[in-house]
Amino acid sequence: QKNSCILPEDLKNFYLMTDGFQMTWSVKTDDTPMPLGSMVINSVSKLCRLGGSSMYTLPNAPTLADLEDDTDEEGNGDKPEKPHFDSRSLIFELDPCNGNGKVCLVYKHTKPVVSPDTEIWFLDRALYWHFLTKTFTAYYRLLITHLGLPQWQYTFTSYGVSPQAKQWFNMYKPITINTALLSEEADSFVNKLDPNKVFKSKNKTPVMKKKPPCQPAGSQKSHTSMTSSKTSSLAGNSSRK
Repeated sequence: QKNSCILPEDLKNFYLMTDGFQMTWSVKTDDTPMPLGSMVINSVSKLCRLGGSSMYTLPNAPTLADLEDDTDEEGNGDKPEKPHFDSRSLIFELDPCNGNGKVCLVYKHTKPVVSPDTEIWFLDRALYWHFLTKTFTAYYRLLITHLGLPQWQYTFTSYGVSPQAKQWFNMYKPITINTALLSEEADSFVNKLDPNKVFKSKNKTPVMKKKPPCQPAGSQKSHTSMTSSKTSSLAGNSSRK
């Protein structure tokens, strides 16, 4: 009511279920947890409008609308029209992105009345706009799919993520960061295990079995005499029977 606009149906249903969303996860390095992933959807109270107030508290201070440049390239062909910081658009912050930019809910057509059609855009630190999705539901799926990795929104820009963020992507989301390689070779991310190489063993020299030591002749004779005596006794017993 304050901004004379209606929330899109999917975002409205989201806020009816939960007033915002925040999930963080960490990794252990040298047995010390280090915060890494962050997934944030601002609550309704933090769904602040961008460009509506001065950047500084000084009188006649510049606003974001003063940065508006009509010479910027507008939507041509498959490129959607970029949002405006002035009264032509209404922009609300969905995610502060840990200071790496802002994910915004954008109403691009406000005259004569605010259009209910919205889009999700990413505003980088240099105040350039990058289109993300047409609906909040699609953006929410992107957020979950990218695990909230640092600077994941920059994968949708022309200059991509930083080298440090790319290392985290290679560890946790290699297919996302190497889509070109994936299109060239479908099984490039499939572990190729060659059992012959993994379980390859060295050629072992055959172990020669040692022959039992030869018994002395005297022991053999005594053994033979004992055997013969047993045989004769058995024969005697059978004859008696």
